Formats: sequence, structure tokens, C-alpha cells
Amino acid sequence: MKLDELEFVCGENSFQTAQIEENDKTIDYETSGNLSYIQVLSLVKGLDVISEFYDVKASCTVKGTGVCAVALGQSLADAVQKTMDSNPIDFMTSVIVVSCEVDSEIAKFLKDTNIIAAPKFTKNAKEILEAHNITYVTIHTPLKEYKKYLSNEIKVTPLGTLTQTPNVSELDKESFKVVSKLKPTVEQIEDAVFAWKVAKHNNSQAIVIAKDLKTTAISQGLQSASVEYALDYSCDMSKEAVLASDMPITTHDVNVASQGRISLIIIPNASKEIVSLADKYNMSAITTGITNISY
Repeated sequence: MKLDELEFVCGENSFQTAQIEENDKTIDYETSGNLSYIQVLSLVKGLDVISEFYDVKASCTVKGTGVCAVALGQSLADAVQKTMDSNPIDFMTSVIVVSCEVDSEIAKFLKDTNIIAAPKFTKNAKEILEAHNITYVTIHTPLKEYKKYLSNEIKVTPLGTLTQTPNVSELDKESFKVVSKLKPTVEQIEDAVFAWKVAKHNNSQAIVIAKDLKTTAISQGLQSASVEYALDYSCDMSKEAVLASDMPITTHDVNVASQGRISLIIIPNASKEIVSLADKYNMSAITTGITNISY
């Protein structure tokens, strides 16, 4: 099913109507079934995240416009399993976006409430998905080129039409600095970069806790206590994990992170007080010089 064949029965709510139209920055894709307004938004969010990891085996689950879990693995099946382990409840009904070909092993993970998007599907995978009425979306445009298709964001409001360029921020080796006395290991830096890339695509006040290239908690859109919420969800999995924040954190947040046995924090910037606390708790700290805010 091509884009011009898609039919929206309703918009975000049943009393709203919606439609989708091709434009000059529409990627090449096709779907095995109709997609709803919300499902399209979920797919876009998932593609935003997965495009950060186009050259590795990656899996991302999304509900609405909220990222549920992200993981990298030695194989795609490993990555999908890790996202399911990270957030098993939301996995059951989420939109799943992956970075490479889906085979029958992965197809057997899924339920008829899932939608899955990938660059390619094997014949056996398609047969399993179709037999269980699982909608699958084939992304023909290479994920490596996905960011070239990002357009200015537009929001029509009663105060006027707002536009802004897309968020294409990247970590810069000049602004990426270790500011703590304790230097992180290579594995911790890899987890920190991974967590930062995930946090970049979440809603405001995002906190991402990750370990072994798998999110163990994602907190987003909260007005306060985001760190505590994420640590409560992560529970024992926060031990020796990294914590990424899309905005500056407070001394209270560092105290809470230490109680959760976080080993490293990666944040936009850090005051002397924050650095001093990190050193007190024998915690590594990295600053990026980049503040990502998304409402």
C-alpha cells in the first residue's frame, strides 16, 4: 500500500478527521495496511530515533509520540529482545521501528497490536506477520539518508504560524567534556552517547537511564521530579548505569542519582556545585554544551 492509498478513518480522536499528503520530502515507503494518525506520528518518532543508529542493530518502541525503549544488540533479535525486556508492558501494543531486515525469528515476537517498520522483511517474516494481521511498514529510503528528509516544523496557532528548523544537533568533540575527577570507561562513554541520542528525541524534561546500550528507564514530559521518576522505574537496573538529561540538573537530582548508584551523568552543562557533588559521590560527569528542549 503506497502513500496515496492510505485512508485515515479518524484523527487523534474519533471526532476528528485527518489525511496525509505527499510532499517533496516524503520518504519512499509502503505499508501492508492502513495507518492511523497517531500511528504515523509514532512511526516518525521511531524513525527519528533509529536514524541515529542506522549503522548498527537497533530497535525502538514508541506509543503516541513517546519513546518507550531503545536498545542496540549484537543481532537485531538481541536488540528487539532488549527493548521488550526494558519495557515489556508497552512493548505489547507499541509501534516498533528497527534498523535492519526483519526475519521470522523477530516476527514471532510480535502481537496483532503491534506495527513494525524496517528497511526490509524476509518472505517468511511477511507470511507470519500477515497471518497474525500485523501491519508492517517497509522503509525503502536508506536510514542513513533519513535526516535529509527532515523539514521545518510547522505549528499553526491562533497567534500565528510557528516554524522552526528540525533538531539535527550532534555531539561535538570540542564541547563534549569530562568535568569530573573520575574518568569514565570506554563502555560508559558509549552508554552516555547512546543515552544522549535517545534523550534528544524525547519530550521536555527528558531523563534517560541506560546500561549496556539499553534504556532501563525513560522519563519525559514531566514538569518536575523527572530524575526520581526514572530511577524509581529503573529500580535495581540503575546500578552502574548512566543518566542523560536534556536540560541542566539540580544538586537534588545528583543526590538522588547517587542513591540510585548511577555511575555517570551526561548533561548540557554543570556548575562547580554539581561537579563537586559528582566528585563527592565518585561519579563521572560529562557536559555536552547542548540543551535539547522539545514540548
